[in-house]
Amino acid sequence: MTAGEPDTLPSGADAVVVGVGVIGAAVALELARTGRRVVAVDKSGGAGHGSTSASSAIIRFNYSTWEGVATAWESRHCWTRWAEHLGTVRGPGLAAFVRTGAVLLDAPGSGTPEVIALFERAGVPYERWDAATLRGRIPGIDAGRYGPPRSLRDEAFFSGPEGELGALFTPDAGFVDDPRLAAQNLADAAARNGARFLFHRTVVEVLRSDGRVAGVRLADGTVVTAPVVVNAAGPWSGAFNRMAGVGAEFTVGVRPLRQEVHQVAAPAPGGGATAPGPGGAGTTPGPVVADVDLGTYVRPHGGHFLIGSTLPACDPMEWLDDPDRCNPHPTPTGFDTQVTRAARRFPLLRVPNRPTGIAGVYDAADDWAPLYDRTDLPGFYVAMGTSGNQFKNAPLAGRFLATLVDRVEAGHDHDHDPLRYTGEHTGLVVGLAAFSRRRPVPEGAASRTVMG
Repeated sequence: MTAGEPDTLPSGADAVVVGVGVIGAAVALELARTGRRVVAVDKSGGAGHGSTSASSAIIRFNYSTWEGVATAWESRHCWTRWAEHLGTVRGPGLAAFVRTGAVLLDAPGSGTPEVIALFERAGVPYERWDAATLRGRIPGIDAGRYGPPRSLRDEAFFSGPEGELGALFTPDAGFVDDPRLAAQNLADAAARNGARFLFHRTVVEVLRSDGRVAGVRLADGTVVTAPVVVNAAGPWSGAFNRMAGVGAEFTVGVRPLRQEVHQVAAPAPGGGATAPGPGGAGTTPGPVVADVDLGTYVRPHGGHFLIGSTLPACDPMEWLDDPDRCNPHPTPTGFDTQVTRAARRFPLLRVPNRPTGIAGVYDAADDWAPLYDRTDLPGFYVAMGTSGNQFKNAPLAGRFLATLVDRVEAGHDHDHDPLRYTGEHTGLVVGLAAFSRRRPVPEGAASRTVMG
């Protein structure tokens, strides 16, 4: 069974999930696995057609918090056992995890010592590279220290390096080859567990009864009653909260943020990088390179590089009032800035005259960490603030929400006694208080979570 339009429109459910990106599809799957009748609604034409489709789908583990590292490491085991996670058999039609390894350059602000301490605690394998090792393992890379990141208009942009950089290498990182297909795989698995999907449908009202959520009304007049509604609406999540009348108690805000990912031909031979292995250089594709020294990241994509931003302070943020008004095409300014930065790190990389790539919209939280939580409206839950850093964690996002719904609906007070989740693959314990809507957000806090 695949996720598609039902023969008859459902009028009732045990849970409604609004948004069928990779996060919403994962939530629908895990709620359906608990035996609930799930209806998932999305305004687009299919699973993963929104911001998920613009994701670079990088699987890496360098977060600045224990919960971030533990969640990413547990999720990685789900991606490497993708058919098992979905409850199906291996074969065509499934997204695939591509193990390339990932390199985090040792720039100031990369938080390498703190990340290593978390890796040690979680059991994430890693290697420390000096500049000579970096050059030897990634032929064609410039190990110079150029930071902090600067605007292309800054006279100092092309200044020479001041010293060299080493790197932190995690061999088990990589990327998922097709993010939209991954979302579709999750939705199909949810459908096999009884979930029903309504595409090309817009929610226009959140229903209430006796002080709690009671379902949703769609633009075509359809009413789907349910005692549980989950907001997984991505860039539209803030607006959906306002529609539901929730959010006044949140200490963390979310806003839609436009971001570009550029695509250029990789420098020859083999993209200018070879995949490191236990015995030395191997074959292409090369590793993901996170370069906070220059403010960019590079991910292999066939014979190309995908190039995106690590959101350095020198670059203006393009906040949107309406995600539907996002220009889906890369701009010459954004393209020139990011590709020129990447070309400083990989000098053989050519900067084309015409921008190529895509633009999408992040659902960006104030502190760049997601919100997986209940709200003050009983029965209304959120899986939001996820864009830019949570694609990799979608398998656990679904399980976090299923845990929350199960326990809170049974009477557990998550606000005063926060739930904990234990990973089935790693045994690592994740405190869900880290994703609370009421968590403290220190001024100027940076979680170093964003990379595609």
